[in-house]
Amino acid sequence: MNYHNPTLRVLNILEALASNSNGLTLTEISEAINSPKSTIFPIIQTMVDRKFIFFNKNSYTYTIGINTFCIGASYTNNMNALTFIKSEMEYIVKKTDEICQLGILEGGDVLYIAKVDSNNPIRILSSVGKKIPAYCTALGKSLISNLNLNEIKLLYPNGLKAFTKNTITDFDILYDELVEIKSTSIATEHGEINPDLNCVSVPLKNGDLIVASISITFPTFRLSEEKLCTIKGALIDAKSKIELFFKENNINDSQLILV
Repeated sequence: MNYHNPTLRVLNILEALASNSNGLTLTEISEAINSPKSTIFPIIQTMVDRKFIFFNKNSYTYTIGINTFCIGASYTNNMNALTFIKSEMEYIVKKTDEICQLGILEGGDVLYIAKVDSNNPIRILSSVGKKIPAYCTALGKSLISNLNLNEIKLLYPNGLKAFTKNTITDFDILYDELVEIKSTSIATEHGEINPDLNCVSVPLKNGDLIVASISITFPTFRLSEEKLCTIKGALIDAKSKIELFFKENNINDSQLILV
């Protein structure tokens, strides 16, 4: 693989310092990453100025700086957030006995990034990493519910393709539904991507920003008012807990890149 050498030097410097908690001199860094001192000194100086590296003027050694620690802490918070979300998904599955999925918006598609299967002998087969147009799934509609009509049209410049007779293909009708979702925080889908499937979803917000959504998918033959009520209640309860977790742990948007 062909790497970008200036970027590679930055990463090599950080790896060398991370492996030597007592710090390294300029000469030692140069030897560790096999790069001339004259080449890496401007890079190191910039990293010191930006606090990614700390320079000890007494020992003339460099160590990992505070901003590098902050990046590491962001990753830890991110993993903690994902772990918490998955624990709530597991609780939803126990309560509904249906598959629960977590997705994010990627362009105009839903990208499924996590799932918890149920023990139901007849259940939906799904896979992490799958992409589906957002406008025809409950999970996707909850993800785009904050967008205005023009923003939605920009996501789908070729229009809204029909997958079943229930797929919404009119932008105005779709937008009216998204306005309702924004108001209620509940998105539903009845046979819009597959005629035999139903889905209910809620958006997960960090402040005003929708960062992900969780959903429950189940076959049409198990659809009932009682079932819908149980699913909606479980999703709304999980949504409240997850968003409170974001707030109480001061997790910012940059820490919620879930993939």
